Amino acid sequence: MKYSFRPGWLMSFATLACAILFLKAGFWQYNKAEIKTNQQLQLNKRLAESPLTLQKPLNDIKDLNYKRVKVQGYYNQNYQIFLDNQVDNTAVGYHVLTPLQVQGSKQVVLINRGWIKGLIRRESPIVKTPNGLQLIEGSISVPANRFFTLETPSVQNVIWQSIWQNLDMNRYVKSVPFKIQPFVVRMDAKSDAGGFVRNWPIPGERVTKHLGYAYQWFGFALTIIVIYIVLNIKKVEH
Repeated sequence: MKYSFRPGWLMSFATLACAILFLKAGFWQYNKAEIKTNQQLQLNKRLAESPLTLQKPLNDIKDLNYKRVKVQGYYNQNYQIFLDNQVDNTAVGYHVLTPLQVQGSKQVVLINRGWIKGLIRRESPIVKTPNGLQLIEGSISVPANRFFTLETPSVQNVIWQSIWQNLDMNRYVKSVPFKIQPFVVRMDAKSDAGGFVRNWPIPGERVTKHLGYAYQWFGFALTIIVIYIVLNIKKVEH
């Protein structure tokens, strides 16, 4: 008994296209797992370092992610923003970000005070902001600078828009009448300076999930190739 392999061009094209699509999706997830792994290694390294004191501007932010910091200053509630669509334990709410005037310095830094539950959609929640000198410990988070938004940019001397879809630092810089550092300080859970829920994500938590998705897509690619081969092998009878 002999066999022949004579696939049709349409099936060959469809199989090749699907296999390439599945492989690209798999490598994309695998790359995300590698990024999360590197971020976790960086976080572990930062936790062992002594915290910075933000008395001077930190202009080079390339290697500041997760850097431990300690800062004293005064909250400015007038330019506080609420970052929308933030999830904590399946509940949707806001992150409260308040600018802090650093004591003994002209610089201002944006403090992420944590998560609060959203009660009425698109209405600014009422939160308590402590007065007086605050001591804050936390870690630096450098926001992404590319995303899609339908928001109308804020402009100085216009009614302040407190609810934001994304943390666009360029937009924030242009919207406030003071100079501000191009990063955010995520307040530690132990800091008692007007903080809220602070279950900050740990990069390493999603590595296994991304790897699982990657192997799943690779499995789809292998499966469709095997099916393609099996369906196109025919017995040749004499």
